Amino acid sequence: MRMDPEKVICGRMYVDGQLQYMEAGISEGKIVSVGKHVSGGEERIDLGSSMTVLPGFMDPHVHLRDPGMTQKEDFVTGTTSALYGGVTCVLDMPNTKPPVTDIPTLMDKKAAVKGRAFVDYGLFAALTPSAPVDMLAPHVPAFKLFMGSTTGNILLNDDAEIAPLMEEIARTGKVLSVHAEDDSLIVHGVQENCCQDHLRNRPAEAEYSAIRRLSKYRGTKVNICHTTNAEQVGMAREVGFTTEVTMHHLLFNAERNTSAFYKTNPPVRDENSRKGLFESFRKGDITMFGTDHAPHTYDEKSQEFDAAPGGIPGVETTMPMVMEMVRAGTITMDLAVRMGAEKPAEVFSVGKGRIAPGCDADFAIFDFRRVTEIDQKKLHSKAGWSVYHGMKAIFPDTVIIRGQVQLKDGELCGERIGRDICG
Repeated sequence: MRMDPEKVICGRMYVDGQLQYMEAGISEGKIVSVGKHVSGGEERIDLGSSMTVLPGFMDPHVHLRDPGMTQKEDFVTGTTSALYGGVTCVLDMPNTKPPVTDIPTLMDKKAAVKGRAFVDYGLFAALTPSAPVDMLAPHVPAFKLFMGSTTGNILLNDDAEIAPLMEEIARTGKVLSVHAEDDSLIVHGVQENCCQDHLRNRPAEAEYSAIRRLSKYRGTKVNICHTTNAEQVGMAREVGFTTEVTMHHLLFNAERNTSAFYKTNPPVRDENSRKGLFESFRKGDITMFGTDHAPHTYDEKSQEFDAAPGGIPGVETTMPMVMEMVRAGTITMDLAVRMGAEKPAEVFSVGKGRIAPGCDADFAIFDFRRVTEIDQKKLHSKAGWSVYHGMKAIFPDTVIIRGQVQLKDGELCGERIGRDICG
């Protein structure tokens, strides 16, 4: 790699835990130097003092529905949504049709999505009793264990089947992200008419039970997805597991947000649980954001509650809403960058997430004077709806991926340059 920069970006950057005027030299898609003055560069991009330059964000939990459910989303629309949200890398879940459970299904999916992404991406494999973990490991950033029933139905909730697979996961050094709901404690086949019914049938105890059962695997890289309450976060932290949180679990509750558009797995919980989760978030107890971007069409979500699928889209809106939280003083910039960029990259061993030499030259650039209201008609997911419609957000002005400008003045200007981070 050339150490003298081809391009230099200058501006107010978040570097080493603080916002300061810095320059970043870029060569062959990587940051090669950061300092008060970086010499060289055939091209210099001076962003002035009004823009805030952050590392590109990483979403470790999306469902882009490709292949098999592309009426809901596909890799083009899903990664377009990510780009408009300041996200430069997504990790896609394996519960597609067919699910990614072995080498043939993984390689077929890799071939199907290649050349169709506007941001970088990784593809998870599902943990099943017959999964060839050692063979899959070099080709995936992580594995996914579904202990509770959800879209795709790759359920694995038997301790006798989980135990040998955990040994294999530990040997690979890969992360195991877990949908941690004990399916034996979920009530199935009972009519649901609102989110409170859904909450009753998927109690918090199902989450506690799943973590208690996993706690014997201290030392294995276990990541608990979509946490819903402070107790669950505390249990996971106590045994050394990392955690994710979604915006919908932070903001909504089953008493007020009752329609099928808020139906998701695990469910939005009661207001006391939501408040406790939000406090854990503000204190920095949760490792990272994971949007659990799970789009369904408007018609699908408009069905009677019991028939409507669970899932909420969020990859385009989460980090812009987080930026508004920073502007409003609800959280610090340090927490936002740590949870949105640094920690996801660190946990999943991806060379992104920081403005530092050796990292990919990914940047999300914001003008904090441009506060807008989310308009679901202007979002880019196939879903066509958003539970965040009307809420305040700050969308990125410019997004750069591996040194290439993909979004400028809030508009798409790049190509489908997204790469599979696992080759």
